[in-house]
Amino acid sequence: MKLLEIKCSLRDAVGKKDSKKLRRQGNVPCVLYGGEENIHFTAPENDFRHLVYSPSVHLLKLDIGGTVYNAILQDIQFHPVTDKILHMDFYRVYEDKPVSIEVPVQLNGVPEGVKQGGKLALEARRLRVRALPGDLPDILHVDVTNIGLGKSIKVGELGFDGLEMLDSPNHVVASVKLTRASRGLTPEEEEAEAAAEAEAEGEGEKSEGGESEGAGDSESES
Repeated sequence: MKLLEIKCSLRDAVGKKDSKKLRRQGNVPCVLYGGEENIHFTAPENDFRHLVYSPSVHLLKLDIGGTVYNAILQDIQFHPVTDKILHMDFYRVYEDKPVSIEVPVQLNGVPEGVKQGGKLALEARRLRVRALPGDLPDILHVDVTNIGLGKSIKVGELGFDGLEMLDSPNHVVASVKLTRASRGLTPEEEEAEAAAEAEAEGEGEKSEGGESEGAGDSESES
């Protein structure tokens, strides 16, 4: 897992008024949980950019008032209009205690099903895992070369050293979807099939409209 060090300052005061003042100065109000007591601190918003605007997961070393804490990002709040960071929550981690966290998924390889004309789809962009901080990866690499046409790979089929997978074993991670090309249709057959589907949908709509008109006539007669 990637390591990121951030120098922070303890907050002298806590409250909405103080938080607004910090934001105007370009800082972010933060809280560190997981210890004997919660620690309120702040750091410049620019110092969090490599953490927030990155697909990777980071292990943090927060230097708060001269004391360094190992932590992971737990939650973040953005302004609904400007997307500026409003508040961040961190959770303290210890080398001998497992932590649970979501890790991004990266698919590796060309599936057999894609070679046959199928389309690869990433169904789970992140998976939740549990491990000691030192065993946490920044990305989960998933080999998809053996996924056949119309098939998928699920969480229960994955295995990573030192990691416990927390998502359901039946949760689909990636799949190879069928396409018209994979069924061996010619361009003319594709057009004919699309036209038939459109015609069927149109007839269905007319049928529904006819039934509703009939029902209306019946009600008016009664």
